[in-house]
Amino acid sequence: MSTSEQDNKDEIQLDVYSDPQDLMTEDVRNSIGTMEKSGKRKWIYPRKPKGNYTTKRTYVSYILLAILFITPFITLPNGNPILKFDVLSREFIILGYPFFTSDFFLLAIGGIATFIFIILFTMAYGRLFCGWVCPQTIFLEMVFRRIEYAIEGDRAKQMRLDRQEWDEEKIRKKLLKWSIFALISFFISNVFLAYIVGKETLIELVKNGPIENFSTFFTLILFTLVFYFIFAWFREQACTLVCPYGRMQGVLIDSQTISVSYDYKRGERTAGRAPFKKNEDRKAVGKGDCIECGQCVAVCPTGIDIRNGIQLECVNCTACIDACDEVMLKVGLPTGLIRYASEDNIKNGEKFKFTKRLGFFTFALVALIGVMSAFMFNRSDVESKFLKVPGSGFTTQGEYYVNQFEYTLYNKTTEDQFVKIKLLSHKNTKIEMFAGDNNLALNKGEIIQGKFYIKIPKNEVKSYKELIVVGLVNEKGKVIDKYKTSFSSPYKY
Repeated sequence: MSTSEQDNKDEIQLDVYSDPQDLMTEDVRNSIGTMEKSGKRKWIYPRKPKGNYTTKRTYVSYILLAILFITPFITLPNGNPILKFDVLSREFIILGYPFFTSDFFLLAIGGIATFIFIILFTMAYGRLFCGWVCPQTIFLEMVFRRIEYAIEGDRAKQMRLDRQEWDEEKIRKKLLKWSIFALISFFISNVFLAYIVGKETLIELVKNGPIENFSTFFTLILFTLVFYFIFAWFREQACTLVCPYGRMQGVLIDSQTISVSYDYKRGERTAGRAPFKKNEDRKAVGKGDCIECGQCVAVCPTGIDIRNGIQLECVNCTACIDACDEVMLKVGLPTGLIRYASEDNIKNGEKFKFTKRLGFFTFALVALIGVMSAFMFNRSDVESKFLKVPGSGFTTQGEYYVNQFEYTLYNKTTEDQFVKIKLLSHKNTKIEMFAGDNNLALNKGEIIQGKFYIKIPKNEVKSYKELIVVGLVNEKGKVIDKYKTSFSSPYKY
């Protein structure tokens, strides 16, 4: 028997279950698809998926990978990178906007908004994020497994290779695969380092070599080993054992949540599943459209059977949809036996439709993104605070009432700023500094403090506690920040 014939034979034997009821009688709620009952790791050999959804996911993944790898090396017109998270230097840049310690209330709001976003998104669309956007899924399925398929072959060939002795073929293929995995892991570590230190520092580190920057290089090697461990060995267990999102979905989804689902009513009917027989009228004898081919299980990267219902291991990768549709087309049955649908869609025999509930959740998600964007883009370059000097009252100087104020200015940009203090709420006013003139220079990230006088004409003061608006004006005369406070006077009603 030739090698190709043997591989085909292995493929058939491995992809079809001998007892159609085995998977249905298994207590899937008390077990994990990647582990034996004894607790031993069960290595998953998913068949290479192909189909409409796989093609779309591939395009989305490549776009996201391109964004991930290019983003830290792009410099915006303001001189800042798009993203930078330098924890040691406490320098954070998001979409080109620098954030400092005083902006952590924005991060708190962002964290709350993100948590609400996850809840609403999961309630409406299930684990769509896991299958289409999650970096773990993208790297594993679209990078590392693709390399594995190219070197070791598809499911049956990989299983045969792992069973055979360590001969020349096995050593050559394994070493080649592991070497490429290590190089990619090292490359990914460098990209993530660029997000932390910036592209200029990364380029300088590469030029100087590992000896002059041994601590950084050692850290880089540690991260490389972590990535290699996750994608070469730990793999889908990061989703099934570590990631909390899979466990959160159990309390977030309901009968109206859209998820990858098996149409059990159509697949089982009254007589249950049964192998395919040519020219048989399955509906007439009550047999379901599921022909027990096992392809939905063979392609699953977490080793589950989608026919057992929603399970925490399912990452909604759509591989089972493409595998099932391919089989349905071959045997002349309608596609969509496994598809995106809610429990109510399956139970009531309805097609997916955009309901009011989905519309409300989607609107709420867009609103959250809008609120966060407003906070980010409306943040002033220089944060100002103007307060009356404690214990001071008002004085009179000719036609003016005079109050003493103190200012605190915080430059939240990566550029030097030159500003003036100006009273925006009243006309014919005067600003006099305790020391120096009203031309204040702030270095990038600098905080400065000082005192000044505000003088307002008596005829413009209408209250003993006058509301005033003090502003900062940049070199071009543009108001970059405002602060509301009160001004004391002897005015009586």
